Amino acid sequence: MVRFFVRDPAGDGDANTDDAAAKLGDIAAAAGLERVHFLAWRDLDDPEAGGSEVHAHEIARRWADAGIDITFRTSYAPGQPQVAWRDGYRVIRRAGRYAVFPRAAFSEATGRHGARDALVEIWNGMPFFSPLWAKGTRITFLHHVHAEMWDMTLPPNLARFGRGIESTLAPPLYRRTRIVTLSESSREELVEDLHFRASRVSVVEPGIDARFTPGPEPQVLEADPLVVAVGRLVPVKRFDHLIDALAGLKVRHPRLRAVIVGEGYERPALESLVATHGAEEWIDLPGRVDDADLVALYRRAWVVASASVREGWGMTLTEAAACGTPAVVTDIAGHRDAVEDGVTGILARDPEGLVAGLDRLLADEALRGAMSVAAAERAARFTWDNTARRVLEVLADEAGRTHAR
Repeated sequence: MVRFFVRDPAGDGDANTDDAAAKLGDIAAAAGLERVHFLAWRDLDDPEAGGSEVHAHEIARRWADAGIDITFRTSYAPGQPQVAWRDGYRVIRRAGRYAVFPRAAFSEATGRHGARDALVEIWNGMPFFSPLWAKGTRITFLHHVHAEMWDMTLPPNLARFGRGIESTLAPPLYRRTRIVTLSESSREELVEDLHFRASRVSVVEPGIDARFTPGPEPQVLEADPLVVAVGRLVPVKRFDHLIDALAGLKVRHPRLRAVIVGEGYERPALESLVATHGAEEWIDLPGRVDDADLVALYRRAWVVASASVREGWGMTLTEAAACGTPAVVTDIAGHRDAVEDGVTGILARDPEGLVAGLDRLLADEALRGAMSVAAAERAARFTWDNTARRVLEVLADEAGRTHAR
C-alpha cells in the first residue's frame, strides 16, 4: 500500500535556524533577558525522560543559540555528571527525586547558580513553589492536571499528599503567575479544575522535529496491518488497555501486528499481559529505538494509537501525523488538540470506542488515506522554532509587566 503526499519543496521545518535565532535574540534583548534559569524535576538524559523533558530542551537550546545564557537545574540522573553542557546551555544535576525541590529552590533563592533575569519553572506534578521565594520575572510550564495519575504512581498516603498540593495548596500561591500550557483543552482543565485565572494561562503548542516527515518518496506501508504506540511504559499511558484492545481486534484482523516503543517499570507486567493473550508473535516491545528507526516505524504504520489517561498534548501523535500516520486515541485533554476527530484520527470515549476506532480505521483504506494526508498537512505547522519564539514572547511580556510594577 502506498500513500502519496503533495509537498512544498521549500517547506523544511526548522531549517532557517539563523533567522529564527536572530528573532529570538531581538525579543530577548528588547526585554532585557540575558540570563534565564530553568527549574525541572527531570533532565533530558534521565532514563525516565519524556515529553516534558523534550519540550524544555528544545526551547532551552534555541534560546541558547540566540545568545541567552541558560542554566538548567534539575535532579541527579544516573550515569550523568553533576554539571555539563548540552547544546549551548548549562545543566546542573544535583539531589534526588524528592530532595531536588527544596534544594533547587534554596540554590536559586540564594543565587548559588548566579544572577538571572528570569526564571522558568516546570511544574511536573510537584511544583517548586517559586511564588514564595523567586523575585523578578518568572513563568511556569504546567502541561496538564495530574489528578488520578497520583494514585497510579504512588502509595496511597503519598498520592493523597500529591493531590492535595496540586489541587488545593499550590494553585492559590500561583494565582498571579503566568502559566504556559500546551493545548486549549489543558487550559480548560487548569481553569476549571485548579481555578487558575484564565487571563494568566497562555497556550503555546509544542513543536516536532523536522525529521518527522512522510519521506522523499511515496510512502509504503506494511503489507499487514501495523499499529504503533510510543511512550514511557508507566501506568498513566495505559498500555495494558491498548494490549487488551489489540487482542480483541486480532479476531477481525488476523494479520494484525503491533509495536509498542518505550521503556519503563511496567515492562514486566506488560510482557506478562502479552503472554496471557498469546500475542508474543505479533505484539513487539522493542524498548527504546533510535531516531531513524522511529521515523521509519511511523511511516510504515497504518495507525498510531494511545490509551493514555492524561496528556498535555501527545507529542508522539503529532510526530506520527507528520509522517502521514493517522491516530486512534482516548478522548482526553491534550489528545483533543493533537488529533482532530474525524479528520486526522479518531477520539475514543471508552475502551470499546478504542477498539471500534482501530477496527474502523484498519478496515477502511479510503478513510485511512484521507486522514493520513490531513494529518501530515496539519502537523506541518508545528515547529520548535515557533514554540521557542512564542514562549519567549510570553516571558518577555512578563518581564515588561515586572518592570512596570
